[in-house]
Amino acid sequence: MTEQERTDADLVAKGRALSSPLRLRILRLCLHQARTNKEIAGLLGINPASSLHHVRTLVRTGFLAPQEGRKGKRGAKEVPYIATRTSWSTPVDNISPVLIETFVQETRGLAPEDIDVWRLGVKFNAARQQEMMAKLRAVVEEYMQLPADDDGEATSLLIAHHRDPTAD
Repeated sequence: MTEQERTDADLVAKGRALSSPLRLRILRLCLHQARTNKEIAGLLGINPASSLHHVRTLVRTGFLAPQEGRKGKRGAKEVPYIATRTSWSTPVDNISPVLIETFVQETRGLAPEDIDVWRLGVKFNAARQQEMMAKLRAVVEEYMQLPADDDGEATSLLIAHHRDPTAD
């Protein structure tokens, strides 16, 4: 296999890994705190064997990194995993529906005051749309680079921009 074929295969594997709302939720859970497979499964309400399949996929593609093993409550070895943050810069085709579904899953059951949503309708030409999106990206990228605050509360942000065919 050539270097280009390996690179292409790696990108395909990474795209597949990020095409699951459940895997994106695992990455979110492990973003600020290393968690074991058992902890991940418990937080998501899924079977640990199912969780382990997804964790291994994320480790294999470099999105999760195993940390030093530790002994669990019953003396068994546990491996905590932490998100590598490389998913943020990994291009994935047709990711929008997956991100929206992940958002829906993560916010299901939250109290209305725990969700802050904005909606804005605009009618801009292509140049102004590009300008707006570039400014939004710049703000998000600025905050992506900042370290987590020790006294902070974990939150998520979803920004969606879409064509509105009914308002033309």
